[in-house]
Amino acid sequence: MARRIGILGGMSPESTIAYYEHIVHTYTAKYGDHGYPEIVIYSVTFQPYIDWPEEGRWDLVARGLTEAARRLEAAGADFVIIATNTMHKVLDEICAGIEIPVLSLMDAVAEAILKRGIKTVGLLGTRFTMEMEFYKAALAERGIEVLIPDADDREYVDRVIYDELVAGVIRDESRAGFIRIIGDLVSRGAEGVILGCTEIPLLVRESDVDVPLFDTTAIHAEAALEYALRA
Repeated sequence: MARRIGILGGMSPESTIAYYEHIVHTYTAKYGDHGYPEIVIYSVTFQPYIDWPEEGRWDLVARGLTEAARRLEAAGADFVIIATNTMHKVLDEICAGIEIPVLSLMDAVAEAILKRGIKTVGLLGTRFTMEMEFYKAALAERGIEVLIPDADDREYVDRVIYDELVAGVIRDESRAGFIRIIGDLVSRGAEGVILGCTEIPLLVRESDVDVPLFDTTAIHAEAALEYALRA
C-alpha cells in the first residue's frame, strides 16, 4: 500500500487544486493506470493566514496550521505536505506538533536546483517569502545563493499574487511584469528562478523566459508522490 498523502491546503484554493491534479495526473502519466495514492485534503479558511502574517502573528499561524495538520493525521494521512511556500516559515513548529512526517517544499526545491547544477537562483514569492530569512537560509544550507528583486519589484510581485493570482485572475500585463523582473534577476547573476509562490506558475512558464524556472508546486507534488510510492 502506498502512503496516504495529506495536503494542508486552502492557501490559496488554486494552489491546492494544482497540487491534487499534479499528483494524480503525474501518477497516471508514469504508470498508465489510476492507482494513485489516497489523498486527504484539509482546506483552511484563507483570510486568517493573510491577516496574521500582516500583523506579525506567526505564533497564530503556527498554532492554526498545526491544528489543521493534526486533523489530517486524525483522518489517516501518513505524511503531510503544506501546499504553500510562505507558510513553510512555521515548518518546524508544525513538525513538532504532529507524529507523522512533513515533507518540506524547500528541501524538494533545493534538490531540483542542485540536479540542474545551479548554485545561484532568483526567488519570487510573497514579500514574506522573499524578505524573511527562512527560505534563503534553507537553500544556503545546501550551498545555493538566493537573489531577490529590489523593493519596488517585491511590492509588485506581492500585490499581483494577493490581488490577482489567488483569485485565479491571469493578466497579460502582469505576466510581462514578471518576465521583466526575472530578466533583472538574470542580469544580476541568477542561473534560474524559483517560482516561490504556488500560484506563480499559473502566470509564468519556462517557455516565457530563457532560464530554468523552478515550479515549486510541481516539484513538491512530485516529491510527495515519490515519497508515497516508496512505502
